[in-house]
Amino acid sequence: MTNSQKIEQLGLDVYDKLGKPVNVNVVRAMLESMSIRAIDAQQDYGIDDLQELAKLIYTQINDPEFLEKNPSNLPVNEQFRSDLTSSSDYLKIKTKYFFYYYPLGLFHGVPVFLQIATIIVFGYSMWTYTGFNQLQSTAVVLGVIFGLIGTGGFVQVIGRQVSHYWYSNDFHMAKKSTILVIRDGLIFMGVLSLLALILNFFANFYPYRFLWLVYAYAFSIGVLLLLSAVFHPLKERWVITVAFVLAAALSLYLHLYTEIGTYYTHWIGIWTAIGLMLAYLLWFFRRKVKRTKTFSRATSKSAAMVYRNYRYFFYGLVFFIFIFTDRFLAWSTSNDGALPYIVYYEKNYEIGMDIAILIFFLLVGVLEFGIASFSTFSDILQKQTAYNKAEVFNRKSLKMYWEHVTILLIVGVVMTALLYLIIWLRLGYERAFDEGLDYVSIKVSLIGGFGYILVAWGMLNSLYLFTLNKPAKPLNAILVAWLVNIAVGLVASRLISYEYSVVGFAAGSFVFMMMTLRSTLKFFKNLDYFYYAAY
Repeated sequence: MTNSQKIEQLGLDVYDKLGKPVNVNVVRAMLESMSIRAIDAQQDYGIDDLQELAKLIYTQINDPEFLEKNPSNLPVNEQFRSDLTSSSDYLKIKTKYFFYYYPLGLFHGVPVFLQIATIIVFGYSMWTYTGFNQLQSTAVVLGVIFGLIGTGGFVQVIGRQVSHYWYSNDFHMAKKSTILVIRDGLIFMGVLSLLALILNFFANFYPYRFLWLVYAYAFSIGVLLLLSAVFHPLKERWVITVAFVLAAALSLYLHLYTEIGTYYTHWIGIWTAIGLMLAYLLWFFRRKVKRTKTFSRATSKSAAMVYRNYRYFFYGLVFFIFIFTDRFLAWSTSNDGALPYIVYYEKNYEIGMDIAILIFFLLVGVLEFGIASFSTFSDILQKQTAYNKAEVFNRKSLKMYWEHVTILLIVGVVMTALLYLIIWLRLGYERAFDEGLDYVSIKVSLIGGFGYILVAWGMLNSLYLFTLNKPAKPLNAILVAWLVNIAVGLVASRLISYEYSVVGFAAGSFVFMMMTLRSTLKFFKNLDYFYYAAY
């Protein structure tokens, strides 16, 4: 191999590790980190000086033809950081970043959109069915809700705990902590179920056959969510989408072409997804553990994990209780007489909230973009800003925050308009289900959609605070928001009409957004301190 070929290969190696370098000195530092000395430059590459070799490689990497032929192998965050530090065209780079992360967020929402698509086309999804009567729908929906609530806190803990070990490249502990958290999550759900059975024994709220059906769905959904949560910090979320698509296809096939009961086709589909994810997870950890060093740490014990993550646990638990409180209030009263059970499913209200939550799922990509951009941009800003110019760092970061909020609100308005055209107008819902959308559903979807935009804003604020390990303020905010949700929703649903419990949800969402906004603005005014303290 000639010296020029060796230099070209060295340039490729540097580019794979560094991306586009800011200047020649960065290239030289990388060469030195690769143990290339001045004497190596002379003997191996025929260049008299290491600085001259760095200049050659810098020129090579910044050649447009080189960049076109050799797309970067760096993770997207590192590519963005490289582009940002070597260019002054921030708007162009941020736009590129948005159009990467927003579609990525939508892609990771495929499991949800898939359920919506199959229910529209076939009247069936992996855990719903339009052919259920009202009592069956009550059991299934309560099962799904309890599965979400029972595992919400543990999903947050998995995200924090596994991320901690993932970034430390300690996959042995990531695997161990995953097993412990999932085990504790199942125990927690078991305890809640036992308490509910004991309470039902004395109060006789529901028949026991009804409760067994609720628990079957709750545990199935709970296990599915716990396993799905692991793939987020491991950066393997595509597995969730693949598992859901395959499992949903199997479940739908069994429903359409066999005589198997609907409950069983649901459970077969859910547990197929669980099995696929579990198989991949075991293979993933086995492969990673073999390739990385095993560390001995005491923080895998449950007590240590609880101490480290208890605020995140309660945030996740209360958040899901907050999300479903309005349904419990709406389904526990009616305008036309007594209900047969303490909580009884109401179709028109649920349709309205299902439409509303679609707006939230369409905003998830903005949240993903906002946090990824914040993490990358803050790191760059603190390196570019002089130590005695902290106010500049804070001001630029706050400006970036308001840019993200503006994008969130614009996307929220656009997506609401699209849903109006697709669902509320005659060409959408009526064509799919051969019936018009009830006035109650439209009212609930409008108020609920507004509430979910506020929830997304509050979540964006919370994620900023979580990024630098400040969970206390979001936890306090969601607790107060939940109390407001109960108080306003209870009064409105009892004194006006049952569907006005959604007003409680919107009011609580506003409180959640305002409290987290206040904390976030204070956070950004002192971001230099919090950023330093977090690391």
